[in-house]
Amino acid sequence: MTRKRGGKVTSVDVARHVGVSQSAVSRAFAPGPKHRGVSPETRARILAAADELGYRPNAMARSLVGQRSRIIAVLFSYLDNPFYAIALEKLCLALQAEGYHALVVMMPDTIEGTERTVSDLLGYQVDGIITASVELPSRLCLYCRDEGIPVVMFNRVQDDPTLASVTTDNVAGGRLAARKLVEDGHTRIALLAGWERASTNRDREFGFRAELSVHDAPLHARAVGHFHLGHTRTAISELAHLDAPPDAVFVANDYMALEALSALRHVHGVDVPGEMAVIGFDDVPRAALPEFDLTTVRQPLERMVENAVRVLVRSLDAPGDDAEHLALMPRLIARGSTRNRT
Repeated sequence: MTRKRGGKVTSVDVARHVGVSQSAVSRAFAPGPKHRGVSPETRARILAAADELGYRPNAMARSLVGQRSRIIAVLFSYLDNPFYAIALEKLCLALQAEGYHALVVMMPDTIEGTERTVSDLLGYQVDGIITASVELPSRLCLYCRDEGIPVVMFNRVQDDPTLASVTTDNVAGGRLAARKLVEDGHTRIALLAGWERASTNRDREFGFRAELSVHDAPLHARAVGHFHLGHTRTAISELAHLDAPPDAVFVANDYMALEALSALRHVHGVDVPGEMAVIGFDDVPRAALPEFDLTTVRQPLERMVENAVRVLVRSLDAPGDDAEHLALMPRLIARGSTRNRT
């Protein structure tokens, strides 16, 4: 039998060609472990016949039967930071491996726009939502939960314990950065903060200040870069032109740290690390390039993605279970933007 002429090939045609039931064809195309019940040999014959006949399963029809769309909304507010661009790729691939597809949505920067976008998402009948680089209002997250749509916060947390989250332990990461600078012998230590409403910035700063206090090391100066390159250049200029400039600065993420490092060296003529050490947070690929050689706190991105997808799938399969909250340990990666002065 060759490709059907004058009409659409159906699962019935494939079943007749192979000599199996229509339900066997449906199970053979089911995602993940759902094709169990069809032997590997039979499934191979079904897939080969489908390819020969030109059959393509109707994903929408399958979702209506299974009461699932197999679509997960992945929300971002920006992708300028390469950490999130890499995270997006890994999240999409991990979801596909579980039989889901990502609907990527760039979120507006207003509460009204966010509410409207989330409302539109519900119309697409998404099965779940992963939020990254997005500060969703708690009421929106709770509304989604009440509608039976699980929400997993990626690299973000909210105070509500019913909202699942997968993050790095940002407090511990801030502590690692402070400990490194103190142990290297720095005495005028500054902080270049990010967007102050972000939980990542809040927790990294909290850990950084807490560790400085343990060592009786005061925070010498603080500036704010808002996770924005232009603001970062202004902030690092402010620090570089203080009467007593810092001899070290912790920058709340690599996106800003790489810009700060470049401005210090090429605009302000500061010797890094001779006159001022720089530590970032994330460990994006560019941080390891020789022209930057940035000391940074590494987020375990692969494990974060793996666990975010696992938590979401678990929430779909067991909707009544308690929300998980994972904070994975970061690592300090020492490179050439810092050096021991003692």
